[in-house]
Amino acid sequence: MADLKSNDIPLSVFDNVMQQFDEAAQRLNLDQGMIEFLKQPRRALIVKLPIRRDNGQLEVFTGYRVQHSINRGPAKGGVRYHPQVSLDEVMALAAWMTWKCAIVGIPFGGGKGGIKCDPTTMSPHELEHLTRRYTAEIMDIIGPEKDVPAPDVNTNPQVMAWMMDTFSMHARQTTTAVVTGKPIDIGGSLGRVEATGRGVMFSAREAARVKGILFEGATVAIQGFGNVGSMAAKLMYEQGCKIIAVSDVYGAIYCPDGINIHALMEHVANTRRVPGFPHCKELTHDELLSLECDILVPAALENVITSDNADSIKAKIIAEGANGPVTPNADRILDKNGVFVVPDILCNAGGVTVSYFEWVQDRMGYFWEEDDVNQRLERIMVKAFNDVYQMSQEHGATMRIAAFMLAIKRVLDVTLMRGVYS
Repeated sequence: MADLKSNDIPLSVFDNVMQQFDEAAQRLNLDQGMIEFLKQPRRALIVKLPIRRDNGQLEVFTGYRVQHSINRGPAKGGVRYHPQVSLDEVMALAAWMTWKCAIVGIPFGGGKGGIKCDPTTMSPHELEHLTRRYTAEIMDIIGPEKDVPAPDVNTNPQVMAWMMDTFSMHARQTTTAVVTGKPIDIGGSLGRVEATGRGVMFSAREAARVKGILFEGATVAIQGFGNVGSMAAKLMYEQGCKIIAVSDVYGAIYCPDGINIHALMEHVANTRRVPGFPHCKELTHDELLSLECDILVPAALENVITSDNADSIKAKIIAEGANGPVTPNADRILDKNGVFVVPDILCNAGGVTVSYFEWVQDRMGYFWEEDDVNQRLERIMVKAFNDVYQMSQEHGATMRIAAFMLAIKRVLDVTLMRGVYS
């Protein structure tokens, strides 16, 4: 076990993705030159963003936009506002988007963007100016046929509306398809808010099926109660799962008889925190992760399951709602212990899938009913799960390595058909 616990962190987020890529690429016996061509981002843009704060002070922020691949179509990926945003993180997230889009079979490559800032200290007026300046600086490389941004950490439909409007003003025409995740009234799609959590629910349901676990009545612990975690909890609860534990940044709650998620969501809307919900025992975050349950959904931060705590995981299935919640060495421990992991690039791909639906609807000027969106999403997520599971069975690989193998193969096939321009 000692060798599995060595050198776990400090892998950078980008190195983590590259390690996963390399292991899958080796199994596909790819040429080394092609490996380097597929794994490295094609473009990384760093921009300086001066804005005048409400107090009159000029402050300069740093923004990023990375396009990892456009082999299968325009780059696609969110924009996050956070004090910890870095080029390394954005490159990693852009790469994940390439593989995520390939797994669900949508015609996008991978992109990601971000601004290093603390949006909690900024007024709406300042955020609007920052967003518009960022959009103006990157607009030469974005567009419906080039690169399509979306919301991410600390960004929302309003930020997307500002981005769309700024792009449209420069283009001298309304261009709704330049971003996704917009408000419904300006070209957003029904079902987008719930899409990532719904995809997690579909992935967990399919994992339960192949593991012989009855989904109705399955016990579930959910780490993180933001958009993804809360929607996954709500939808799994409505499917008859027993949600026994939930956490947020303030702490965790546990109720072995099951938590009424509708009531918890009302409690969180009123108090802004999960702890304090009646008739539940309070736990630490580590205690939640090690609970005995059928399904564990890490839906918050990266690197929460490491070689230090992987042996304590008692869940039969891990459905990764967050990006990168399990480190590479922890992955090996979980596999050795028989834990079935549905990897992030499959499990949380519901969001980008419905973003694709929004892009399609914008471009044809015809919008679907929410039931249509949800049914299309279910078909795509179930097919993607089955494709990855079949690859894992054929190659004796974990679901994560199988997902990367499938994604790499799909990007490689398109690359070879197009040829390498040199």
